[in-house]
Parts: sequence; C-alpha cells; structure tokens
Amino acid sequence: EQTSLENASIEKVDRVCRTLQLKPTDHVMEIGTGWGTFAIHAASRYGCRVTTTTISEEQHRMATQRIADLGLSDNITVLKQDYRDLKGQFDKLVSIEMIEAVGKQYLPEYFAICDRLLKDDGAMVIQAITMPEQRYARYQNSVDFIQKYIFPGGFLPSISAMQSCVAMNSSLRMLGLHDFGLHYARTLRLWNERFHERLDDVRAQGFNERFIRMWRYYLCYCEAAFLERAIGVVQVLWAKPACTIGLAGSGD
Repeated sequence: EQTSLENASIEKVDRVCRTLQLKPTDHVMEIGTGWGTFAIHAASRYGCRVTTTTISEEQHRMATQRIADLGLSDNITVLKQDYRDLKGQFDKLVSIEMIEAVGKQYLPEYFAICDRLLKDDGAMVIQAITMPEQRYARYQNSVDFIQKYIFPGGFLPSISAMQSCVAMNSSLRMLGLHDFGLHYARTLRLWNERFHERLDDVRAQGFNERFIRMWRYYLCYCEAAFLERAIGVVQVLWAKPACTIGLAGSGD
C-alpha cells in the first residue's frame, strides 16, 4: 500500500524480467514500446539486447531519445513497425497491454506471429487487461463506455479466449499466470488524484471541461471495475516446447 507509482511501475516490468529469467545473452522482442520503460529496464538491469516496436510516432521519438540519453542505443533498437511485419527470431518476447488494441478477429494471427518470432526454446510474457469468462459473450456483442469514448476499436480478451487462440495457432504452452487486478485499482485511484492536482496544466494544453469530466469518469469507472473484478489484469507466461525456464511463480 505504501509503494509509489514509480516503484510499482518498475516492479511490474521487473516481474516480467524475472518470470522470463532474462540473461545477458538474450535478445528480447517487445511488441508495443510505450515510452521505453520495459526496454530500458531489461537492457540496463539484465544486460540483454532488446528490439522494441511501436506504430506511434510520438512514442518512437520519445523512447529513442530516452534510450540515447541513457547511453543504451547499442543495446536497444526501437522500430516504428507494425508487429505483423516483424522479422527474425528471438529468445524472449514481451508485450505489455498492447493486445487490447489487436482486435478479436486478429487474435489468432497475433499469437501465430508471436510463435513465429520465438526460437524453438523461447518464451513470452503477455500482460493483458481481461474480461471475465462470465461476461465475455455479452461483451463481444456490445459497445461499452470505454470502447465508445476512450479506446475506439479496443477489445479485452478473456483468459480462455487467449489460451484457445494460442492452442490453435502456435506451439506454445501456458506455464503460469499472475493476476493483479486489485493493484490496478489503486493505480487508477492514484492516477486520478494526480490528474486532479494538475488540472491547470491539463487546461493549459487545451483540454476543456467536458474532456476533464469524461477522463475522471473513465479513471473512476476502471478503478471500480478492477475492485469488483468486473475486469482483470494478468501476466501470462507461454513457452515453446524446448524451453527450459521455470514456472511463472519463480518471478515472485
């Protein structure tokens, strides 16, 4: 409860690294760069090489600059490329909350590509916001507040939907799963508090009162959803048949 947002963010990516048992000889593919946090942590703390890709111009520019400022450009390659166009094979693969943007109809292809990008003894961790099985059928056939106003085209998979796609479209086996939805609820509460504290900055960037109300509602909406377990968040470890790393629990 006393952990800061910054330390919690580092713990999140470090748990991914520990689960994959990263080592200096690993070459890691990251699908979805974000602002470069995972790539920087993996390269600086574990000494591995990271190739990370994003289709966002702003994220590509900022991540590249952060990496250069830290002197990690020899260890990290930032691509501006769609994951479907990636080439090569890697020891490990990581994707943190990018799968929600893939779309239901493309999940089989997504996991087939992940499988293709991994070496025969490779492993991957996917972090995903998930929809409970009990609500999944209804969710697939409706449009909720977030899909309409926040993330148009977004889609939350269920755990069984992901596992079914993996089983049918890859050689990967699930080795472990870590659920930490209640932690996300606290994260959203702290985001909301910080957003409220910086409202003058938000307005200075040109955002109006309607947007401010909508954004705060979104943060509260999601906090409640995680608290009630109406949605979840998981880190899942999948591995190729020849992989020798331990179970996901070794990441704790």
